Amino acid sequence: MTELLEQAIAQLRNLDAAKQDAIASLIIEELKDEEKWDSAFAGSQDLLAGLAAEAMAEYNAGQTQPLNPEIL
Repeated sequence: MTELLEQAIAQLRNLDAAKQDAIASLIIEELKDEEKWDSAFAGSQDLLAGLAAEAMAEYNAGQTQPLNPEIL
């Protein structure tokens, strides 16, 4: 456990039970969200690689044009 996390937990120990539970719920939800993002990104690597390969094939075939921000 890091020193910063130990400091946070030490401060949490001084709070009443309701506040401790509220903060614990926030932390748990944040960790669940992080797991969801990790899973989503891990599952998208093949898709992203395929899209990148398709884009490079189009570029190599001369089927692309330079981006002009003035006409977006």
